Amino acid sequence: MKKQLLIVGVLACSFVSTNLFAQKNEAQKEKVEKLDEVVITATKFKLKKENTGKVIQVITQKQLQQNTGKSVIEILNTVVGIDVRGVNSNASEPRSINIRGGRSRQVLILIDGVPVTDQSGINQEFDLRLLAVSQIEKIEVLKGASSTLYGSGAATAVINVILKKASKDKISGSFETSLGTNNTANTSNSNLSDKSQNVAINGTIGKFNFLGTFSLTGVDGMSSAKSKTNSLFEDDSFYSRNGLLKVGYNINKKIAIEAFLNYDEFDYDFDAGAFSDSDVNTGNQEQFRIGIKPTYNYENGQVYLLASANAIERGVNQYNSFSGTLDNYQFVGRSVFVDLVNRYDFKKSNIQLITGLNYQNHSNNTVTPFGGIDKAIANFNTIDPYASLVYISTFGLSVNAGGRLNIHNVYGNHFVYDANLAYNVLNNETTTIKLLSSYSKAFITPSLYQLYDGYGGNIDLKPESNKTLEIGFDANYQDWLKIDAVYFNRSEEDAIIYNNSTYKYANGSSEANGFEINSSVIPTDFLKLNLSYTFVDKKALEDFNDYIPENKIVAGIDITAVKNAFFNLTYRNVSERTIYDRYGSFGTAGLDVVLPSYQVLDVSANYKLLDETVTIFGAVTNILDEDYDDVLGYATRGRNYKVGVRLQF
Repeated sequence: MKKQLLIVGVLACSFVSTNLFAQKNEAQKEKVEKLDEVVITATKFKLKKENTGKVIQVITQKQLQQNTGKSVIEILNTVVGIDVRGVNSNASEPRSINIRGGRSRQVLILIDGVPVTDQSGINQEFDLRLLAVSQIEKIEVLKGASSTLYGSGAATAVINVILKKASKDKISGSFETSLGTNNTANTSNSNLSDKSQNVAINGTIGKFNFLGTFSLTGVDGMSSAKSKTNSLFEDDSFYSRNGLLKVGYNINKKIAIEAFLNYDEFDYDFDAGAFSDSDVNTGNQEQFRIGIKPTYNYENGQVYLLASANAIERGVNQYNSFSGTLDNYQFVGRSVFVDLVNRYDFKKSNIQLITGLNYQNHSNNTVTPFGGIDKAIANFNTIDPYASLVYISTFGLSVNAGGRLNIHNVYGNHFVYDANLAYNVLNNETTTIKLLSSYSKAFITPSLYQLYDGYGGNIDLKPESNKTLEIGFDANYQDWLKIDAVYFNRSEEDAIIYNNSTYKYANGSSEANGFEINSSVIPTDFLKLNLSYTFVDKKALEDFNDYIPENKIVAGIDITAVKNAFFNLTYRNVSERTIYDRYGSFGTAGLDVVLPSYQVLDVSANYKLLDETVTIFGAVTNILDEDYDDVLGYATRGRNYKVGVRLQF
């Protein structure tokens, strides 16, 4: 506790003292995110952030470069309102995203606007370990229910991963490599067990443009499960390969075509469970995505067709302690996504009308020693018409409202709608203040596993319905002070749960409310201070609140005192979390196990030389080497080091 108070005190003193006497240089205005920043995720088209009443956080390319060496999951975990379960576990363990008291299945992941899900999984959750940071241009996080535009799964947030585009040069490229350690707080060795490298090449030749990237990552040196004794468990490795090819052709000023091909694969070892080792359990996962996007621009708007296909194949070899055999499991999930979208501008009335027709088809084929799921039966399709109206006044008021009809071939029809308001109270050269509010609905389609599994499946499941109310503000003063805050209230009806009595999936209910505060101050040319706080009050039934912290603090200091150099110090404090002990695995069956709060302090730095063609970077994570539980029964990373170099040509 003393150590925690000391860290918070140091950051607070730095915040106050530097603010008292420092002055801001006008040449550094770009350091702060401005309200007139353009975002895509709010409407599927470019829109100034000041004209939406939804809460949106943007991780820019500059921020991604400053966090070189970190994974997508580690970067997202510093965003206000987001807590990633298992973020500091061994790389071979899956992660899940908790936002506003929700689960990963209530967060929709987009890649360049295309929803990605794993239809072979229980909850259709997309595995973010399949993404390589080197492929990403920026990430937009749209909070709240957003099913009107994005359909199933967009209940607590939409995370839109926007991949890089080709440069305007004829040809350019980059190469990056890094080495690091991978130890727990109770083990220490100098082996460089964390290795990664990636290469990218892109360019534009006339009307044709292209981008290709390839990444390799290998992590070893640490067990997934945590040992209760002095004996060390076997190391569990993780190896991934990520490839992306994007091409585009501008036929003329009005018509353009883009296409992409993406392949990701990783192999991993995993243990027998919490506090339980295994030296034979292995897994493999592959993802293959392909898509095309023709776009037509006309006088008053734009129309595009986004079509893609996604296949995920997972294989697991797991030791069966009852039969003494190594059992094999095979999972295949396939999805087809087609979205026809049109935006029409009524310029005289400052109104935009966005209309769309979405088609999706999903299937699951599972083969296990205990039975399977046949894709001939386990499949469904949806056809969703939707519309959204955007009004931007000349006096600071913006309104966005719309609706979507989900037509599902298994459970029938489901209608959702949303509306949000933004009002710029002040908007001048020195100060901007925006008030925002929204009310939105979302739905989550039951997964193919939850519908058709031979043991727990329930064909009578209803779609989960989520409602979100948000009220807040966004303010910016003289480009050196920025603060935004929002209160949210979420309710879940027909929430999809696992019934412990019937051993089948069923519908229940739950709710959560809380608030998020995010701020940044640039008191000098070379210093930026960030502080965010998230509070979640989760009204739970059964195990709905597993691992969801009530309080989370993220504080950071960015320093650019030396030309071409960047230094960052980030502190995270996560409050107590609980896990519902359904079977008495850790104590008394039916009671919660409380995990103590923890804190982590990380430092990173990079330096650019040779006219910024070479970047040297390094990081130390968990400087205090704190031993804590992120996921009960599984190991967490202690103090670790990483160094690397990036070449731009």
